[in-house]
Amino acid sequence: MRRFLLVSLALCFSALATAAATLDTITESGTVRIGYISDQAPFSSGRPGAEPVGYAIDLCRKIADEIEHQIPQLKRDFIEVTLAGGFDAVENEDVDLLCGSITVNLKRREIVDFSQPIFLTGASALLRKDSPNYLQALFLNGPAVHTVSERVATNVIGMRANTTTAGTLREALAIQESKTRLADFNTHEDGLKALEDRRIDAYIADQVLLVSLAKRARDPSSLEVGDRLITHEPYAIALRRNDADFRLLADRALTDFYLSDDFLPLLETYFGGEAPMLHTQIIMQHVP
Repeated sequence: MRRFLLVSLALCFSALATAAATLDTITESGTVRIGYISDQAPFSSGRPGAEPVGYAIDLCRKIADEIEHQIPQLKRDFIEVTLAGGFDAVENEDVDLLCGSITVNLKRREIVDFSQPIFLTGASALLRKDSPNYLQALFLNGPAVHTVSERVATNVIGMRANTTTAGTLREALAIQESKTRLADFNTHEDGLKALEDRRIDAYIADQVLLVSLAKRARDPSSLEVGDRLITHEPYAIALRRNDADFRLLADRALTDFYLSDDFLPLLETYFGGEAPMLHTQIIMQHVP
């Protein structure tokens, strides 16, 4: 029994030491390391020689400002990561915050923790206006519209690898007979090019990302973003697990900002006319 109590106490002390790790690491180095994914506009994007920009980046800066109340003259170090490697970077303590269009789900919570939600969206499709009828019927509320004659379908739908949407689609196709094939792309830009080059019939991603992606097309007028959502995707900032104090700090910073007069203008900067609706959604989800 005595040995069991000693082991239990050791485990408790170990957990407490882990809980303080993030802020202790930041205090020791004087730097908060902010991981970001560079092709997730308008949430996070970057170019060589410049700091990243985006809605999620701005929220991570707000968390850094909160940390600076405890650690004066705090430095911000922005570290580009891949979507696949970003969660490992948090788990391995290479970054303290992971910012972008990061969907919360239970599988990812086995690796990292998350802040309160920063955005709510869902997956839809980016289509050409001559994409096959069955896809237009699936993703568009209105009737199918063709600017050119019907073409032979490739029966291939594109998606970015290692996303929650990709996992959902693979599970759906696994339980039914279908001629549709799925193609993985490393970046959204690669998927857009494949759609424009007619190598795929549709590109699936979160709707808010598709809106931004379509604007960067060679001919945006030839494309259409689906207005039907097939998944529910709450975004949050990824943090290290077993660190309730650091998560509390992040949530407090986000809540304070959500309730400020500066939050709605920030949403308007990135999302235009959708900002009032998004403002209401996020306020309803925030930690009071």
